[in-house]
Amino acid sequence: MQQQIVAAYDRYAFAEVVQRVQNFCTNELGALYLDITKDRLYTMPRESRGRRSAQSAMFRILEAMVRWLAPVLAFTSEEIWQYLPGARGESVLFETWYAGLADTSVEARDANAWAELLTLREELARVLEPMRQAGGIGAALDVDVDVYIDAPRAARWQAYGEELRFFLITSSCRVHALDAAPADALAGSLVPGAERVPIKLRVQVSAAPKCVRCWQHRANVGTHAQHPELCGRCIDNVEGPGEDRRYF
Repeated sequence: MQQQIVAAYDRYAFAEVVQRVQNFCTNELGALYLDITKDRLYTMPRESRGRRSAQSAMFRILEAMVRWLAPVLAFTSEEIWQYLPGARGESVLFETWYAGLADTSVEARDANAWAELLTLREELARVLEPMRQAGGIGAALDVDVDVYIDAPRAARWQAYGEELRFFLITSSCRVHALDAAPADALAGSLVPGAERVPIKLRVQVSAAPKCVRCWQHRANVGTHAQHPELCGRCIDNVEGPGEDRRYF
């Protein structure tokens, strides 16, 4: 992203810079990363690795973004610069491009795996929208999802364990082999590259009680005498060592 923006500035293509930053904020940040990491930021312990890693990523993104915007939004960037924590120069206008971004290049195999996960979110959204419009649900957290996919992908997604629900922002997500799909599962497809991969989704309104802290519907809500409205995960985050996030 930064390489593309720097290249656009070198060509004096300011409109392209604005378009790239706007698309990045709308799609990669707003519709994906910030949406997924809200749960980490709101529910995990203050000093937990999962929460701190999300904060660190956002800090580095902002360090880079404020420099991207400075030539075209000088006053706004200058105001952001004054509020950023840590030792820094007097003005963002005297800074060079941020060098603290990690290398985000990935192998084609990993890029394809991410494309499949993103398509899974899109397929789920296609199923959820009619339910939302009909008043059956208020948000994706109101549902439990069962995903049916071919065996290699099922094994890969099952490795995420319960964390796949955080990526989809549902209360639960279970992954099964495609041939185990029930008759009422809805058919869809993933399209990684030129290959179309069959997938089926079974989406049900969760019957489990809702945790008032994380808003997920979990069967263990109400099982703790001192915290009758919290789920087990939130109790662990409030009173215990906190959950361990490895993926999402």
